[in-house]
Amino acid sequence: MEPYRLRVPGRIEELVRSLHPELKRKVRAGLDLIRTDPEVGKELRDELAGLRSLRVGRLRIVYRVAARRLIDLSPSARAGPSTRRRFDYSGGREGGPRGRAPLSSVSTCSIQ
Repeated sequence: MEPYRLRVPGRIEELVRSLHPELKRKVRAGLDLIRTDPEVGKELRDELAGLRSLRVGRLRIVYRVAARRLIDLSPSARAGPSTRRRFDYSGGREGGPRGRAPLSSVSTCSIQ
């Protein structure tokens, strides 16, 4: 079966490219795992229902499985309460969780 495609905003591509090589390797491995088995991430609840989270070292990759074998990542990375950095999906609804803007013009790409 063909793996899912990732829809990754440019800012996340830049962030991943700027990571330390060891951390970058872990993030890429996590993204590959999500592409082959999107159910691998933990289902989130409450206002984040519909999203999934995969822990990669100190990072969390938060994503949504969309239609047509597509996985959406967030256009923003932010520090969490315990200084963890996360990739958050905005939810695609107006304002999104925690007031983030919904995804707009993002392209399907691969992170190198």
